[in-house]
Formats: sequence, structure tokens, C-alpha cells
Amino acid sequence: MNTVLRIGRLTAIGMAATCALATPALAQKDKMTPVPTPAQPNAIELGTGPLPGATAKESWHSQYGSLFARNVTVATLTPYLPDPANASGTAVVVAPGGGFRTLSMENEGSDVAKALAAKGVAAFVLKYRLVQTPADMAGFEKSMREMFSGAAARPPRPSDPQAMAASIAPQLEDARAAFALIRKRAAEWHVDPNRIGMVGFSAGAMLTMTTALAGQDAKPAFVGDIYGPVGSMTVPADAPPLFVAVAADDPFFGSGEMGIIKSWLAAKRPAELHLFEQGGHGFGMYPKGTTSTGWFEEFVRWLGMHGMLKPAA
Repeated sequence: MNTVLRIGRLTAIGMAATCALATPALAQKDKMTPVPTPAQPNAIELGTGPLPGATAKESWHSQYGSLFARNVTVATLTPYLPDPANASGTAVVVAPGGGFRTLSMENEGSDVAKALAAKGVAAFVLKYRLVQTPADMAGFEKSMREMFSGAAARPPRPSDPQAMAASIAPQLEDARAAFALIRKRAAEWHVDPNRIGMVGFSAGAMLTMTTALAGQDAKPAFVGDIYGPVGSMTVPADAPPLFVAVAADDPFFGSGEMGIIKSWLAAKRPAELHLFEQGGHGFGMYPKGTTSTGWFEEFVRWLGMHGMLKPAA
């Protein structure tokens, strides 16, 4: 079985369409409208090569008033750097979600990165390679609807880091390459190579957790799991501090047991959970009237508590 099919069977069914089709708490326009691929002058190719077996070209569309990318075959990293006068030396790899079939490039990507940069944190949006989908919009929408119904019936409960890593091998390779690139250019970007963390959303959160637990040389200094996997996991003694944010009405993870926190605490590692009453799935940086909108400020306060908002002594 080739890599693309393996990803689809083992992980992406459970995460499919979670950002592209889940309705945020604040009503948004959910029609997918094709748009020209935007210029990405600051995007840096990660050198992990084209996705094996890929034939469809990268394309973009708008939905919920935000931009999404799909059929990504070449991984890139886009820096969003803080004002040097305000830089803390901390960096964050931002992994958007979208069921490994699309990427929420603004709501869970650039919007997050810009907000982090404003807090003095260097942020890097990871546009990782995706499972191929039909090139035409009608075919894409149909495939997402089909997988969305399957995902609603069987939310994933990954627990073994190695199984998680095997199921998303190309994406994990992209994440590891992102960490390697940031460390290589740390002096240029005014980043402390020992203070590089990662935050992910939905499928991006699964990638974040896998990078932390099975990413070998990546070794994030901290991780943020935003409406991603919350089941029990095998946690090593050197696992990084963990921040989790999820809404109780999330159709994928809100009603599940929060074993991830127990797993982290059992390993005697720092962990913090924010379970919001409302917010649904995919709330990201969308402005809404739910308390889930406050996840970002809580995340920033958590970074500050861990000393990540000031230069290292």
C-alpha cells in the first residue's frame, strides 16, 4: 500500500474535514470558492521532496471567510518574526488543521502566527504535504462530505506514538525538517534553538503530538494541542509541557475522555487543560461570542508561566 493510501486509512478518516466542513460557533459562509493560489514570497521549501505518487497540483479556496490550501505536494515554512526589540527568543511551529486533506492557512496558520509575533514569539507556519484529493471542486466537496460522515461516527483515539508516526510519515518528516531549519537559522532569526515549541489544530494537533512523542530529533520545548487528540497516550519521561484546549460541544473530541492529561501527569510532566463549554470544532482565531475565543490568551499566559515570553537569562 502506498504512503498516501496508508495515511488515508489509518488517520485521516478520523480527522477528515474537521476544519474544512465543521461549522464554527459563529456562523460563517461555508461555501468553498476556488481562488488563485496566493503569492507566498516568504515561504521556504523544506527540502522533503514532492509527495510520492502525487499528480494533482496545489490549489486554494476560500471558506468561512478564510483561505485554505489543498493538494499540497511540497512542504514549506513561512516565518512571522517579532520586532527585534520585543523578541523573546522563543519560537513556535504552527501546524494548521484540515484532516490531512486541506489546510486552514489563515484561521489556524497566519492569523495565529501574527498574533504570536505580536507577543514577541517567532512563529513559523508549516504548510505540510497532504493526501491528494480530486482536482475539481465538486469532486473535492463530495469526497470531504463522505469522509466527514465517517469521521463523525468514529473519532480517532490514537495512543501509540509509533503507530501515529507510521500513519502520517510524510507530514512528520515535514515537521522534523521545520525544526531542523529553524535551528539551522536560529541566529539569523534571533531564536533560542532550545526554546522551539509547536502548536497544532485538529489534524495539525495530531501532527504536533506525534512530533513531540515520536519525532526523534525535533524535540519541541512545549506543545499546544488545540482541539486535537485527547485520548490516553504513551508518554515518555522527557515529554514537553503540554497545553490542551477543546470545546465540550466539539463533535469529534469534546465528549471523549481526556486521558491525555492523565497520561501526561502520570509521566510527571506538566500539563494544562482548557475545556470550554462551547466553541465546536475549528474555532481557531475566529472571533465569536464563546469563551473558546479566549484560548489564545490562555496559551500566551501559559507560555509566560513557563518563562517563554522573556529572553533566557
